[in-house]
Amino acid sequence: MARSSTHPRQEPTLLEALDPEQRQVAEALRGPVRVLAGAGTGKTRAVTHRIAHGVATGVYAPTEVLALSFTTRAAGEMRERLRALGAPGVQARTFHSAALRQLRFFWPRVHQRELPELTQSKLGMLALAARRQRLATDQATLRDLASEIEWAKVSNVSPDTYAALARSRARAVSGLDPEVVARAFGAYEEVKREQGRMDMEDVLLFGAGLLADNEAVAAQVRRQYKWFVVDEFQDVSPLQHALLDLWLGGREELCVVGDPAQTIYSFAGADARYLREFGKRFPSATSVELVRNYRSTPEVVTGANQLLAGTESQGVALVAQRPSGASITYREATDEVAEADAVADRVAALRAQGTPASRMAVLLRINAQSERFEEALAARGLPYVVRGAARFFDRGEVRQAITLVRGAARSGEGAGPVPDAVIAVFSQMGHSTQPPEGRGEVRNRWESLQALVDLASDFTRERPDASLGDFVDDLDRRAGEQHAPVADAVTIATIHSAKGLEWDAVFVAGMHEKMMPISQAQTPAAIEEERRLLYVAMTRARDELTVSWASAREPGGRGNRGPSPFLAPLLDGAPGVSAQRRERSERNRAAMRCRECGSPLANAKQKKIGRCADCPASYDEALFERLREWRLARASEDSVPAFVIFTDATLQLIAEHAPADETGLRAISGVGPSKLTKYGDEVLALVAEASA
Repeated sequence: MARSSTHPRQEPTLLEALDPEQRQVAEALRGPVRVLAGAGTGKTRAVTHRIAHGVATGVYAPTEVLALSFTTRAAGEMRERLRALGAPGVQARTFHSAALRQLRFFWPRVHQRELPELTQSKLGMLALAARRQRLATDQATLRDLASEIEWAKVSNVSPDTYAALARSRARAVSGLDPEVVARAFGAYEEVKREQGRMDMEDVLLFGAGLLADNEAVAAQVRRQYKWFVVDEFQDVSPLQHALLDLWLGGREELCVVGDPAQTIYSFAGADARYLREFGKRFPSATSVELVRNYRSTPEVVTGANQLLAGTESQGVALVAQRPSGASITYREATDEVAEADAVADRVAALRAQGTPASRMAVLLRINAQSERFEEALAARGLPYVVRGAARFFDRGEVRQAITLVRGAARSGEGAGPVPDAVIAVFSQMGHSTQPPEGRGEVRNRWESLQALVDLASDFTRERPDASLGDFVDDLDRRAGEQHAPVADAVTIATIHSAKGLEWDAVFVAGMHEKMMPISQAQTPAAIEEERRLLYVAMTRARDELTVSWASAREPGGRGNRGPSPFLAPLLDGAPGVSAQRRERSERNRAAMRCRECGSPLANAKQKKIGRCADCPASYDEALFERLREWRLARASEDSVPAFVIFTDATLQLIAEHAPADETGLRAISGVGPSKLTKYGDEVLALVAEASA
């Protein structure tokens, strides 16, 4: 352990309430200090006591301390705790807030003009930039472009270097070529300059520029702030790290706190290497691990530790401090409706036993999963609030879609099967049954519209003679039953928006294969980030944790979905989970590696065929070519794109396994019930001919 020092005067009362590791943090008043703080280990308590102890012993002047966080909520919590600990003069701010405060003071003095106006949204300027580039975009694409520009700027990527870096890092934006995104990025910067405005990333860029280019400004800021604390250091971006370096000016009075196991924002520019490699940069650093978990029961802590054990994501091994509680419930439902009903029934039971609704949460991978749970809670009169997103039927794309469907029903355009009519209407909105590449608003919008398509299929299955107008009435009923939430309400949230929060009872739902990890996670690094995301979800629970998935999407559907492969080490012996499902989860985990060479599979296509692209093909190439010829002819006959029938990856699997009957063909990835009915006999005949 490297050096740490304190002022000779001691404040035992202030430090008495801390555990040994927290106290070690509080007494390490001179930097550099790195604190690896596991989930629920009291990191905020430790660092606020460290600051208060430094102030109380005279090592720190309160006005010379700058404590940095990533959200205004976290900064506010830190200020409240410091005030209660007798250190009200300490500045606790976000990176943006601290940089903006300095800009507003120094910019007019240095540049002899007013600071550019801070814009609250990029979308208006980005829309103008897109028009200048003759780029047709909708609101979802604009939001995805805005997010990508934010990533580029915090990662110190310019419009000139964007395209090459985007390709090397497999960045995807709404199906746009990287060169198109780069041009839109450059045009956006031009529009912004013309309008005399700046965005949130410019706040950091301009702040760093002032310090780098003006020694007088840098000296004054460094005289003001001599002691730095950074919370959630695993979420620091390259731009924030560069600004922090300029604030420090070569000094080492820095304390950073973070948890590599909770790194879930790499896609937005966060770089956990700054936390992991802190000791390389500062060889004399004091390093402390906070491992005592005060939040969760031993059962939850054990499950969370098992989830990461032996993986690249493994952080500190948490040690539970609370008494034993209920075992984690792993629940396999027959379908998504049954899954949501089971969650809602348990919420109702807990509420009847005295647990306030506000102390319960349903955590999901994506917003589009919420509708089933909203309906199930509403049907039981249970209040809920959707955190970080509009409720399903309040989302703009959902309202627009229902309006169009209602119009089609009134005009008589929606003749024929309801699902077909809905898909035809949604095509007017640019919707395709094939999901878009990448993540972001375009993907979220697709998921919402596809959820309505799925509802139409469910509705028709239950009421085969119903009309499109009947389906609209059913949608109106669903929307009307989802009453506005009250203060004491169950939280429905994505896992990302739940970070930093906790509840007595947490239901981590929808954890089936291809959702966790999400199908867009196509590299080993992206898959590991998904594993950490599940870890964050599990560690939100204080007393009760339920992890669930549905083997089929709709009631009566074929139950061919297994649990997330991440759950494999947790399901052994878990009650309520069949041995078949545990084995499937193990197989899914194994399927993330090439069956030929054992290397991690880099993308969805490789995962589908089960081997690396450069490993020798083990399928019958002659049969594969025969299948492709058949597909081309059938696509022409049906007037559909070839990939709608079967993708190349699916044809490769058929050529590899050469299924002899319907059961074998059904086991091939990409051969669903409808395709089996439409094409099964023809495909099996081709396979039989090749085998003869």
